[in-house]
Amino acid sequence: MGKMIEEGMKSGKLVSTEGCLPSAMGARVRVENGKFTITDGPFTESKEVVGGFAILNADSKEQAIAYVKEFLAHMGTGETEIRQLFEAPQDVQKNYETLSELKASQSAGRS
Repeated sequence: MGKMIEEGMKSGKLVSTEGCLPSAMGARVRVENGKFTITDGPFTESKEVVGGFAILNADSKEQAIAYVKEFLAHMGTGETEIRQLFEAPQDVQKNYETLSELKASQSAGRS
């Protein structure tokens, strides 16, 4: 597994990967009508629990599926859900960076 992760990182197709600790160590936070409810784990009623995640760099859904097939073949048994991350359009990102730089320079000017 370590070798596969190292190769994925070096090739650029794997951006990040992490395992999750047991749900017994976690909590769920819910808000409804402005009221928060906190439920400590474990979440025994859950049929599916996220055990970890990986962020892949793929040019298409088909390419991401191919990467996941390679991973699952190595694992032997398992299931993976593929989700695309939201990426702001370049002009929105550039405007955000410009605004952040402006705020930083204004803050530095007040010091």
